[in-house]
Amino acid sequence: MNAREQILARIRDKLPKAPGEARRAAVDHRLAEHPRNLIPERGIGDDEHRMRVFTELMQAVGGTVEVLDDVNDVPHAVAAYLRNANLPARVRRGADPVLAKLPWHRGGALEVTVGRAEDTDRASITRAFAGVAESGTVIQISGPDNPTTLNFLPEAHIVVLEASSIFAGYEEAWTKLRRQFGEARMPRTVNMISGPSRTADIEQTIVRPAHGPKNMHVIIVRGA
Repeated sequence: MNAREQILARIRDKLPKAPGEARRAAVDHRLAEHPRNLIPERGIGDDEHRMRVFTELMQAVGGTVEVLDDVNDVPHAVAAYLRNANLPARVRRGADPVLAKLPWHRGGALEVTVGRAEDTDRASITRAFAGVAESGTVIQISGPDNPTTLNFLPEAHIVVLEASSIFAGYEEAWTKLRRQFGEARMPRTVNMISGPSRTADIEQTIVRPAHGPKNMHVIIVRGA
């Protein structure tokens, strides 16, 4: 046997011994019923509680968060963030319909381009599919509405997240995903992002960035 076969054989030896039919039935049941695992208590609560926990955990890993009551205030908030971060007043977005219909003129001199990220882009804005309070994580799905390159290529990643889409745990986010795409269907990629890109591989010292944006800013919108 080669090394791969040896590793898999050792794993099989450690698995509980059960008849093949029973094991297949257990798998079929799990795929059909989607039983939920334990959801950490810290994420459970009303909208304000989930927003507060999400914010605390996102900030703990170096991300920044602001809360707006009106989605139409997003352009002004984006312009202010870029200005305070000493970044050019330019941002790239995808074809997301919510972002497309925002009153971008409220951003003053803000320049908004559309499409996949390019090497010259310093900042991007995407709309999150969901947020997870238990870990302060943003969930992004791929597609022309929010191209995956916008999540990782620019220096600063701005995320618009509806308060109603912040869930206590991952299980609820996956339920929303199945509801939107249908059973046994998935987007090409699902990215779970917890703060800006960073590493502590060298002497346990945090360095930003590592393989993605140096800065991540989440705009939570109550009234979206």
